[in-house]
Amino acid sequence: MQMTERHIQHPPLAADARRECKICWQVYDPAVGDPLVWQIPPGTPFADLPVHWTCPNCSATKDQFLVLPDE
Repeated sequence: MQMTERHIQHPPLAADARRECKICWQVYDPAVGDPLVWQIPPGTPFADLPVHWTCPNCSATKDQFLVLPDE
C-alpha cells in the first residue's frame, strides 16, 4: 500500500500557531486576533475562528492559510 498525505498522522497544531495567507501573505496571529475587520479578540486560535471568516486583506478562505514556522 502506498502512503499518501492523508495517511500520515501530523501532530496537532499549537493554539498559538500563526498562519499566513498564501494569496496575499497576510498573517493571522492568535495573540493579536483580527479586531479591525472581523472583531476577533486577541487570544483566539485559528481553529476557533468562525466558519465564515476570511482573510481581512483579500477575502481568501481559511483553507488558503499556511502554518508559519516558529520564529
